[in-house]
Amino acid sequence: MDIKNAQKVVDDWIKNHGVRYFNELTNMAQLTEEVGEVARIIARRYGEQSEKESDKDKDLGEELADVLFVVLCLANQTGVDLQKAFDKRMDKKAKRDHDRHHNNEKLK
Repeated sequence: MDIKNAQKVVDDWIKNHGVRYFNELTNMAQLTEEVGEVARIIARRYGEQSEKESDKDKDLGEELADVLFVVLCLANQTGVDLQKAFDKRMDKKAKRDHDRHHNNEKLK
């Protein structure tokens, strides 16, 4: 599924199940919370923190999907065509960063 379709799927879900979008500030707080859940898993599973028994069943993919869902909500409610914005950003990054990363000694 491309990003444009994902935005539509989220919008349809909101209309059929979610009553309405939370306001932008609430969604921003929700996004922060979801990113925190991703950070907790990464820090404990892949970083140096000890993983608690209660964290071992957490699904990183599901938490990343929660982040994506809220990002798509924010894009929808603010009128951002995220597919167009993403494509533009990737083009810019490809032009700007290609040589920069190939010449970075820390990445070799």
